[in-house]
This record gives sequence, C-alpha cells and structure tokens, in this order.
Amino acid sequence: MTKRKITNLYNIKFEPFDNYGHPISGMSWHKISYDRENGGQGSYLLKMDPEAKSLHHMHTGYEEFLMLEGELIDSDGKIFKKGDFVTFEPGSTHSSYTKDGCLILVFMRGINKPL
Repeated sequence: MTKRKITNLYNIKFEPFDNYGHPISGMSWHKISYDRENGGQGSYLLKMDPEAKSLHHMHTGYEEFLMLEGELIDSDGKIFKKGDFVTFEPGSTHSSYTKDGCLILVFMRGINKPL
C-alpha cells in the first residue's frame, strides 16, 4: 500500500515546536499528518522537556490528545496523566506546563490562536 504511513514512536526525529511562527522553548514535535497550510488539521507527537510551558492560546477547532508519558498541568491546576484522553472544544482557552516532561499524541482540527 503506497498510501500507508507507519510511525514508530521509538524511532522518530523531533524538531523544535514552531506552530506559532517561532520555536517555543522546551517543546518539540514530530508531525505525523499535521498540515498547518490545510487549516491546522492532523496529528503529531509533542514532547515537552521538564519545566516547559505552552503559550496561552484559544482553540479555533477541536484539539484532542492522549497522554503517553509524564504529566501535564493545565492552567486551572488539573493534572493530565498517562492514559488520559483530553478534549478541548472550539473557543476554549488555556496554557499548560510540565514539571518533569511529557510525551503527548495530539489530534488537531484547527490552528490554535496565541493570546
């Protein structure tokens, strides 16, 4: 099958996370099917180093993610742990950080807007 892609989580190259036009310190990603030019649709692996923090942003479409490793703390104090599948609806706003680092599988349906 020529239209099949297999991504091995243990054998991938991460690049600086630059979805907002510039790299965010402590964050890197591996794009699986994510395409910013096509409205921010698709999936990617996001790696956050210890003490990394996302920008405060608004979701223009659904964003869902599966916590694969580590913990992520949301701006309201909620802690997302390994195995949690999280959904943010369009119009929701937040930022997140990690104390010890984490790995997340992200499914995007729209480009986040930095606030």
